[in-house]
Amino acid sequence: MRMLGIDPGTAIVGWGLVDEHQGTLQLVAYGVITTPKKQPVAQRLILVYQGLVDLIQTHQPDAAAVEELFFSRNVTTALAVGQARGVALLALAQAGLPIAEYKPLAVKQAVAGYGGADKQQVQEMVRLTLKLDARPKPDDAADALAIAICHAYAAPMARRIAEQA
Repeated sequence: MRMLGIDPGTAIVGWGLVDEHQGTLQLVAYGVITTPKKQPVAQRLILVYQGLVDLIQTHQPDAAAVEELFFSRNVTTALAVGQARGVALLALAQAGLPIAEYKPLAVKQAVAGYGGADKQQVQEMVRLTLKLDARPKPDDAADALAIAICHAYAAPMARRIAEQA
């Protein structure tokens, strides 16, 4: 099963793809979608949307996971991330992908074994899990891979629960 993880943002959207086969995870690809800072927000959101549509068409994921909005003290930043998150959810839903959402704490817990893990610890566990020579860069792409890994770990249990309901 191919999992797409998305770390939403208006300036930078991180994305990461992993394949899961019989409990083993393998890196497919990762990167970022960037938008010009001086461009109006609506135009930036179009770039995010189109970038995600192209990514989905190219890599054909089976499922997607998006980081839930983390409430910060900066309301402007939270609103911008929320807008980008909405665009990401739209692109995924239009592609017919099953979508899971995870809080940052849950991603850290799943990947590093500790909800209070810092960025470097999570990135190192992403590197080790995917057997990479170096930590993925930039941070947004590494975060997206962590989200995809979290979903790869959580999806089988979620399927079993849904089957029992």
